[in-house]
Amino acid sequence: MKNREIDLLIVVNMFLTGFDATTLNTLWVDKNLRQHGLIQSFSRTNRILNSVKTFGNIVCFRNLENEVNEALALFGDNDASGMVILKTYNEYLNGYEEKGKHIAGYVELIGQLENSYPVGADIIGEDTQKEFIKLFGAILRIRNILVSFDEFENNQMLSQRDFQDYQSVYIDLYQDFSKAKDSDKENINDDIVFEIELIKQVEVNIDYILMLVAKYHESNCKDKSILTSIDKTINSSIELRSKKELIEGFIAKINASTNVDKDWREFVRNQKEQDLTTIITDEKLKPKETKKIIDGALKTTGTDIDKILPPVSRFSGGNRTGKKQSVIEKFLTFFEKYFGLV
Repeated sequence: MKNREIDLLIVVNMFLTGFDATTLNTLWVDKNLRQHGLIQSFSRTNRILNSVKTFGNIVCFRNLENEVNEALALFGDNDASGMVILKTYNEYLNGYEEKGKHIAGYVELIGQLENSYPVGADIIGEDTQKEFIKLFGAILRIRNILVSFDEFENNQMLSQRDFQDYQSVYIDLYQDFSKAKDSDKENINDDIVFEIELIKQVEVNIDYILMLVAKYHESNCKDKSILTSIDKTINSSIELRSKKELIEGFIAKINASTNVDKDWREFVRNQKEQDLTTIITDEKLKPKETKKIIDGALKTTGTDIDKILPPVSRFSGGNRTGKKQSVIEKFLTFFEKYFGLV
């Protein structure tokens, strides 16, 4: 259980209480639970992992509604049931009223998105961009809830490509605002919240891209729609964007004799070596010591970076701190580009 080596655990008493397993997400209950036993048992699956796992699923084969309300009132307050129990699928899909206020459902939010921000249209102006960020963030949050309902699979409204296009714009804005925050400390934009964790939970990996590349190769490099799918998938992924240049460079080299898996690994190794050599040459770093850092874990604090820097004369006006920061930034970009590939 601790090593996450099982998918299903059937228990009587022992594992209902007294342990913490945040990765668990569903509890099937066929037992009369009450008061603290009910709360502790339900809490096995309701432990928050991050913004991705914002709730757990409880499937009851017995009518425990009264017991749940009594336990929540006892250990929380009389209104607690309305805060901790999920709404119905229909309410999340079509909206609902709460304390006299209308809460928009997924259908309404998608309608607003398509009407206000048609696919492919530019989003101009900071205020308009902030409104888009707010709207798409709300869609990501409610979608995160809806995907736990089986009914949602055939009722997502947006095609995969349209959703990828919107997500690409969302990531573009995230990166733009992040750069603005770094460059202008007074323009921090604390009112903007990006749901990046919710994007990362549905990230595709490089294996999926290579599968598409293999399909493109099988079409004798004639099916350009596959290239469009690859491009949209990369642009809508936080993790793959840093590898875009690498992937496109490999696709450009594909020919009839290409073995996608084998040649990809060789291409990445060669490109990694070239990129590292370029950094060493441009920054005049010590080659042997630099490769040792790259082969290990990058530490941006301490003296590791200082040891590979070229000597800077204090009388020549050299900025050693600026030099060190430049090297660190290039290393971080390098690691991000090749992380998970070799």
